Amino acid sequence: MFFVVRLKIPATLISLFVGLLVLTMPAAANIDAGAKKFSVDLVHAARAQRTVPVIYDPSYRKIGYPMGDVPWYLGVCTDVIVRAYRTLGIDLQEMVHRSRVGSGDKNIDHRRVRVLRKFFARKGAALPITDNPIDYKPGDLVSYYVHDGTFSKTHIVIVSDKKTISGVPLVIHNRGYGVREEDWLFANKITGHYRFRAAPNIKGWKK
Repeated sequence: MFFVVRLKIPATLISLFVGLLVLTMPAAANIDAGAKKFSVDLVHAARAQRTVPVIYDPSYRKIGYPMGDVPWYLGVCTDVIVRAYRTLGIDLQEMVHRSRVGSGDKNIDHRRVRVLRKFFARKGAALPITDNPIDYKPGDLVSYYVHDGTFSKTHIVIVSDKKTISGVPLVIHNRGYGVREEDWLFANKITGHYRFRAAPNIKGWKK
């Protein structure tokens, strides 16, 4: 013999539950829209650097703090990342220094791939490393070990919103020949995959 138990849920409770769903859905949609816009803006900021002639120079230099930078005509792969985020009002030099993931040297920590990897993993999201191009979204940060690197064995790029005909995202980076946007995502061994979004921390910055 089976018994059927019918629960009577008050109409007010049902209305409350439905109301909560309605309130949370737009909020989630706004978060997704905000994250997507941030990613697109970051890609555009990196892409704009292609028009600036840059000499690859990894030498140690003393720079200001915060908002310190090497001369505009010099740069390495990490400088593409740092300069792109600064366009969005985010100074990685200060954030990395305050996070204490490096040596404490304000001049160079934020310009080192290994330090940025630690920072993005701690303050952002460390994502799976796969060989599936669909897993890499615009604005993602991908680090590499380049065994035959002419200038450095470590490297970092920003994933573009453009793709090859086969659907593989392009990347924006400087691997020694100026800032370029090219089909390079799976060209070398990937050591990290990150996503980092933050509120502006540059004093007086306006969009």
